[in-house]
Amino acid sequence: MADQVLVTGGSGFIASWCIVALLRRGYRVRTTVRSAAKQAAVRAAIVATGTSVEALTFAIADLTGDAGWDAAMSGCAYVLHVASPLGGSHDLLEPARDGTLRVLRAAVDAGAKRVVMTSAAAAARLPREATGIADETVWSDPADPRFDAYRRSKILAERAAWDLIAGKPIELTTILPGAVFGPALLDGQHGSLQIIRRMLDGALPGVPRLAFWIVDVRDLAELHVRAMIEPRAAGERFLGTGELMWMMDIATTLRARLGARGAKVPTRQLPSFVVHLLALVSPQLKALTPELGRRNDVTSEKARHVLGFAPRPAVETIVDTANYLLTDRDRRATQRSPASR
Repeated sequence: MADQVLVTGGSGFIASWCIVALLRRGYRVRTTVRSAAKQAAVRAAIVATGTSVEALTFAIADLTGDAGWDAAMSGCAYVLHVASPLGGSHDLLEPARDGTLRVLRAAVDAGAKRVVMTSAAAAARLPREATGIADETVWSDPADPRFDAYRRSKILAERAAWDLIAGKPIELTTILPGAVFGPALLDGQHGSLQIIRRMLDGALPGVPRLAFWIVDVRDLAELHVRAMIEPRAAGERFLGTGELMWMMDIATTLRARLGARGAKVPTRQLPSFVVHLLALVSPQLKALTPELGRRNDVTSEKARHVLGFAPRPAVETIVDTANYLLTDRDRRATQRSPASR
């Protein structure tokens, strides 16, 4: 019988694609959701990809509480811990760290072989004054003022995970993705997708001078599965980043590849002082302003060499993201239309 894998946060952007990747490889998958009401939507989203859900089951568990984790973990040989609180509040710092510790303790108690945890490329970022290319040997300082609460929570959660498993009979591997784009299977409200959505809607007066190390969510899901089964991945960190694109490059790509549907995408470069002014009313933009004009160079060579990571071209990912968002917008508009009622 195929091994069973627990995927945390099954309704999430990355986790839902991890479920697809695992099911297509023949694994039995159990995924956690915070309420039973989410099960039907997750199942329908997986089916929509042409993937069988016969080997998919659900468990009710929340990162903020102990209930349900032992039952969720029972019989699972592997764990993909993908779930993480989202938002801009400092209140998510403890839930991210404590939730990770809950998952790991339950995995140890259940006798799981390996946990693959989703961290963030920000957890391997060089200090602001440093130059060079960051790799997995770099550990970010969570007190660095450049980091918002979400990125700080990922750094603290990963550190806590490595501390907890020291000396424990379980393997840990962490994946540090860059900016995750691509089509969503469920809700397209994921933070990075909102950047493309706002560009398509013409909601930005211009383009900030921001750079993103882009990774496609489908390639990232495959990377998680490879990290789960590769013996050499035990006890290792892997940066999962593809190509760098400046936001202006993204805008130019959208205008060129989408035709009339990309007509609202701005192509004027916003001066940095204007971005700082706009950040006063935009929490998402405020989180990005410390990175204006910076590349934060990283290398994913380790993942490419050890795990065969081969991310698709960033342009392909950006166009697929935009097409998904446009289709999603059209679908929602149809649902709101009186003629559809």
